[in-house]
Amino acid sequence: MFKTAMLSISCFLFLSVTACAPTDQAAEMDYDQTKKMVVDILKTDDGKKAIQEILNDDKLNETLVMDEKTVKETVEKTMTSKKGAEFWKKVFEDPKFAEGFAKTLQNEHEKVLKKLMKDPEYQKMLMQVMQDPEMAKKYGELVRSQEFRSHLQEVISDTLTSPLYRKQFEEELKKAAAESMKEEMKGGEEKQS
Repeated sequence: MFKTAMLSISCFLFLSVTACAPTDQAAEMDYDQTKKMVVDILKTDDGKKAIQEILNDDKLNETLVMDEKTVKETVEKTMTSKKGAEFWKKVFEDPKFAEGFAKTLQNEHEKVLKKLMKDPEYQKMLMQVMQDPEMAKKYGELVRSQEFRSHLQEVISDTLTSPLYRKQFEEELKKAAAESMKEEMKGGEEKQS
């Protein structure tokens, strides 16, 4: 897009320069001289101002903007190609990018889930799945499996060692202890009265 704009500007400037020059000189000018002249013109304040005016022209911008179909096809090719898949795989291996991406999409996921939970048809389907005797049997087998218990133990261990959870857990314990102390003091005051 930018190359097209610059090519248009260069052609415009070349035509302007050659149109202003006497015809004998224009025929004798070679490529290097023309290039040097155009570059010199572009470096002047007037040249820069002319480029800005051309780039701000709405009609030119409309013709330079790619149509939606082209953008869509380009994105699809990039995302579905082998190179694209490798690129995204590498990008998601970076923990900072993966975290930022997840945070960006988290609100959208929550909105979708909340909307689905309010949808009667979705609720009905979810209830059918949960009440299916075969599904309940599978859940029971899963919960009793050694693999699940090992995984659950690992998750609990990871959670308890997490600094963020540990801080939150300590705060909750302090609140519970403070509330317990208040209740004991109220109970002691009631007995005395």
